[in-house]
Amino acid sequence: MDFCNKVVVITGASGGIGADAALTFAKHSAKLVLAARNESKLIDIASKCEKQKQIKPLIIRADVSKGDDLRNIIAETIKTFGRIDVLVNNAGQGIKGNVLDGIELYDTAMNVNVRSAYLLTSLAAPYLAESKGNVVNVSSVASLRPIKDISFTAYCVSKAALDQLTKCAALDLSRKGIRVNSVNPGCTRSNFLESAGLDAKLVYGKRSEALPLGKVVESDEVADLIVYLASDRARSITGSVYVIDNGEMLV
Repeated sequence: MDFCNKVVVITGASGGIGADAALTFAKHSAKLVLAARNESKLIDIASKCEKQKQIKPLIIRADVSKGDDLRNIIAETIKTFGRIDVLVNNAGQGIKGNVLDGIELYDTAMNVNVRSAYLLTSLAAPYLAESKGNVVNVSSVASLRPIKDISFTAYCVSKAALDQLTKCAALDLSRKGIRVNSVNPGCTRSNFLESAGLDAKLVYGKRSEALPLGKVVESDEVADLIVYLASDRARSITGSVYVIDNGEMLV
């Protein structure tokens, strides 16, 4: 796979899946635009990416819940590189709680996990049409069924909506030559659980014991799938939802 001279925009790139996706794209010579709220972590990831092929990423501090920040991501990308080939909507927020805990949880989940991807895809579409590029959304197996033992209702609903956005946008943009796909990880070793206020070590241990393949997903494995779907090897794939979960959906 070769991303030489291709511009890849990744949100939530300061850690976990987003950071590993950045490093993997960097190995394949991509020009990277890394966006997240934590600028110091972005600088660290960008430095590691630059060491791969001596291509310096563009760093953009952005809160995806804010429309102006999303518009700035696209504006700065075009100002710097003049094109967009791949958009990875990876930024998301794990929100613990159930339907009895108030509408605020729902509003936050939908704003961060769905609205941001919807708006950023819309803003990037004219440039993706020019490059015949594609979008990869990072969803979750939580879109397909409730999370066992822990209540994440708003999060599950938001990821189900993101899957539907993937399919609808794939149809909307198909005539422009733009592909849209989704990667749906199961329990993945990243910074997600900590950000949701959970004991990651305990959860990973319990999940590993319960999964058919006896392990949780590593974030670099998800990154490999993202890069494949963004590559020309997946040129006939659009509107698809790819589960990577060590068999979690089987039990």
